[in-house]
Amino acid sequence: MILKKITSEGLSHNSYFISAGGHAAVVDPRRDVDEYLDLARKEEARIEYIFETHRNEDYVIGSLELAARSGALILHGHQMDFAYGKPVKEGDCFRLGPIELKVLETPGHTMESISVVLTDHDVSQLPSGVFTGDTLFAGDAGRTDFFGEKKRPQVSAMLYDSITQKLLPLGDQTVIFPAHGAGSICGSEISDREFSTIGYEKKANPLLALSREEFIRRKVTEHHYLPPYFRMMEKYNQEGAPVVHHLPDPKPFGVEELRESQSSAQIVDIRSPTSFATGHIPGSLSIWREGLPEFMGWFLNYGDPIILVDDFNCNLGEITRHFMRLGYDNFAGYLAGGFPAWLSSAAPIGKIAAWTVHELARRRETSDIFLLDVRDIKNVNRTGIIPGAHHIYIGELPQKISEVPESGQVTVYCDVGFKGSLGASILARNGYKDIANILGGITAWKSAGLPVAKPP
Repeated sequence: MILKKITSEGLSHNSYFISAGGHAAVVDPRRDVDEYLDLARKEEARIEYIFETHRNEDYVIGSLELAARSGALILHGHQMDFAYGKPVKEGDCFRLGPIELKVLETPGHTMESISVVLTDHDVSQLPSGVFTGDTLFAGDAGRTDFFGEKKRPQVSAMLYDSITQKLLPLGDQTVIFPAHGAGSICGSEISDREFSTIGYEKKANPLLALSREEFIRRKVTEHHYLPPYFRMMEKYNQEGAPVVHHLPDPKPFGVEELRESQSSAQIVDIRSPTSFATGHIPGSLSIWREGLPEFMGWFLNYGDPIILVDDFNCNLGEITRHFMRLGYDNFAGYLAGGFPAWLSSAAPIGKIAAWTVHELARRRETSDIFLLDVRDIKNVNRTGIIPGAHHIYIGELPQKISEVPESGQVTVYCDVGFKGSLGASILARNGYKDIANILGGITAWKSAGLPVAKPP
């Protein structure tokens, strides 16, 4: 048997390839499917089944893409009316030679959630693994807020029952293969562990030490952010996303061509905060390269063309994958020659002040500054805030921008400065003039020995 985990960096998404005896299956594939097909060719196996553990919310499932290129059958839980594939129920079994893949219905995160139990009958009649989707993670369990506040107790109870009545009885030897790892927005405190087992989770997962009532209370009171792109992912993953067959081919935009498109395009600057502060295309959004998977879905729409700005346009193929995985088929291209070409053309340039923490401390002694903390609430509660700061999570800033005064100095900070640059670019796009980003963020503030307050 061959079992390989394929991780999509940035999304913390895990998919799985299983093969034995010339037969193969894939669990929760991403939309760029070449790696699964390459593995199948390497193992001389035919991909016959594609399992969807649930309707995913945070990325476009690649089932239709993979099925179009492999002929595999798509399988998903019967409690949702999908526009494609075949519904499965509790106890349904599928074989890959000696490998048995058995369906368990494990509702809670979503109603149609399933887990898939793996048994290698050449080795043992005991389950060796289970693909848990978003039901059970290493150190955590799936979020239960998708059905509204009134239903959270009900679905949290369903999740508890799915874990304790369906997954834990599989035995301590069973390896869990969740759909997400640490950093995913689909959990609350997912551990940074490459692998785990049912036995280890029983001993180490804090949620599994709770009674049913305590578990429900914990899940009901968890705080989760809900990015707006989730709605599009839910639509695509129930009705079916367009099949594109290959990565998009972004085109180079000349300076004049970009200037002509400036009013209708979404211009995303993926350079560092310091580069963006020194000079950028007016109206562009500052999302650093590694932050694209996490933050593009908060701020970009699915209609207007997206054009990237970088310095040297390196590794554009990997960036293209990020857009494809989140369904941004409107990713149009990039500025040819990078930002140096814009500079050379003498086109207008926007600037944002970049302050050190020492400069912020000095200016606050003599000036009235609106200080904006754009970190997520967990980090705010964990590390505290700069005294007098106002908190608005970066993803919610466009909707809450009226809470930021339009006149006077506005200074933004985050952990180290990347989300601060994004926040500053959002303010600049909305007409704010006196904006500064704090380089080093609260990390530098604390390193300098400056005071920290408890969040209000």
